[in-house]
Amino acid sequence: MSSTEDYAHRGVRALVALHERELRAFLDTWKRAREANVNLPETGDPAYASLDALLGHVLRAARGYVVWTCEKLGEPDPGIDPAPDATELAGRADEYLEHVLAGWRRPLRELTEKHADREMYESSWGTPYCIDAMLEHAVMHPVRHAYQLEELMAAQGG
Repeated sequence: MSSTEDYAHRGVRALVALHERELRAFLDTWKRAREANVNLPETGDPAYASLDALLGHVLRAARGYVVWTCEKLGEPDPGIDPAPDATELAGRADEYLEHVLAGWRRPLRELTEKHADREMYESSWGTPYCIDAMLEHAVMHPVRHAYQLEELMAAQGG
């Protein structure tokens, strides 16, 4: 993670650092869940079709949050490649994670407080967010899924 001086807004820097920390923690938890052969609950949600699908969901979302942010601010696309399909992603998770995190660091350095929390923009799921709130949402997304996996491992003896 870059130093505070590299960011115009310390709040944005904190959210980028927290996102990185929590995305890495999610991947570690996901690996432990995969090793323990954790079974996901039955659901019609394709993100829970398998542990590999869940990994893809979390990493695609991480990419999507920063792409959305750049789009709403009129900034160039951050250049993060779409995630490989779920079967390939599991074998390349560490590599793809680093690619996503690098894409997060570059475009948000010049974001000021004025840009972060003044205007509201509609998310792809229809909820309005300011940039700061979307970045907070991006931090919590891997936290929520890691928590779910931790609960499943505890319940399944993993």
